[in-house]
Amino acid sequence: MDLTSDLGTFGIWSAGLHSDDPNRLGEIREAAAELEELGFAALWIGGSPGFEGAAHVLGATRRVAVGTSILSIWEHEAADVAARYAALPPGARERLVLGLGVSHTALTPRYSRPYSAMRDYLTALDDAPVPVPAEQRVLAALGPKMAGLARDRSAGAIPYLVTTDHTARTRELLGEDAFLAPEVNVVLDTDLGRARETARSFLARYLALPNYTNNLLRLGFTEDDFKDDGSDRLVDALFALGDEQRVRDRLDEYVAAGADHLALQVVLPQRKERLRDLSRPQWRELAQILPL
Repeated sequence: MDLTSDLGTFGIWSAGLHSDDPNRLGEIREAAAELEELGFAALWIGGSPGFEGAAHVLGATRRVAVGTSILSIWEHEAADVAARYAALPPGARERLVLGLGVSHTALTPRYSRPYSAMRDYLTALDDAPVPVPAEQRVLAALGPKMAGLARDRSAGAIPYLVTTDHTARTRELLGEDAFLAPEVNVVLDTDLGRARETARSFLARYLALPNYTNNLLRLGFTEDDFKDDGSDRLVDALFALGDEQRVRDRLDEYVAAGADHLALQVVLPQRKERLRDLSRPQWRELAQILPL
């Protein structure tokens, strides 16, 4: 699988595509199958999924690529991941995109020397009895060092919560041939003020994580932009929000900046019980306005 040529421009990112609750597995299978029929080129399983989530979605679909976004290297040993990859049926194995990331200091007590840890993890995948091919793995690279590792040891990068400026900078670091698929948050709401408030309620948790705020500071934002859950300038830079035309124009800007593929996450007004919603009405709306 050549990610740059085979994945198309638009995929769906959703933490709702995996669950530890067996009662939700049927609903997830139905949603994954519908997304494939709607024409999305890839399904990105968000929320630090395990390998089981990817295997479940692969089993529910026939053609679409299925990616982990991201599988934390601290929570899943490389030898186990490689063994689970080897155990997949050949057709499913060919559709897997192993998205890897180093998570955050606040979320894992094992966090230490992330660049070296990722480098060693990739070496372990290379040395496994059945290696996970470099062309089927991508890294959640925010900074330039990790982007360089993504270029040299994987198919490319899948950065989360980034701007078009970051996309352009990462494309320059990766070169023309590597795969670049930023996650993009989408708020479909014709009321722009309300859309921004929905975005802020979602953004607040990420502004407490230094990996994200440090990256935003590198991009020219300031501490003032982080106050009150995000300035208008910050929100407008990190989200595609508003009516259908405004959202479509914003997604086009990411492509123009150098993205090969966009992993679209629909953002709804935040309530704890909705964090793993399957946003099927909004996915159908996106399918109507995007050239799938």
